[in-house]
Amino acid sequence: QVQLVESGGGLVQPGGSLILSCAASGGIFSMNTVGWYRQAPGNQRELVAIITKWGSADYADSVKGRFTVSRDNAKNTVYLQMNNLKPGDTAVYYCNADIQITGGTLSDYWGQGTQVTVSS
Repeated sequence: QVQLVESGGGLVQPGGSLILSCAASGGIFSMNTVGWYRQAPGNQRELVAIITKWGSADYADSVKGRFTVSRDNAKNTVYLQMNNLKPGDTAVYYCNADIQITGGTLSDYWGQGTQVTVSS
């Protein structure tokens, strides 16, 4: 029923910028804490940024000062603004959200991921 869809990935040169979107749909009562994760080939999935329902955010040390997470609760959408991208940022980026469905329970959902490639 609930779906998370990431979009906005692509190929960008070092120093460039991208903005990722994570849009949730499907009978959502409340979209609570949302995390952005990434996974590069051969690596474990790592937490990049998290944001609470009311906008408090935390970031991995590797992206502090470069990435900004934000959200639009009216649209059930969370964004990840990525600036000054580095080759080390290359990964598949995933959205993870704690969502309470209408008349239901709070559950954890993952999106399908979007590829970000930083290369010159």
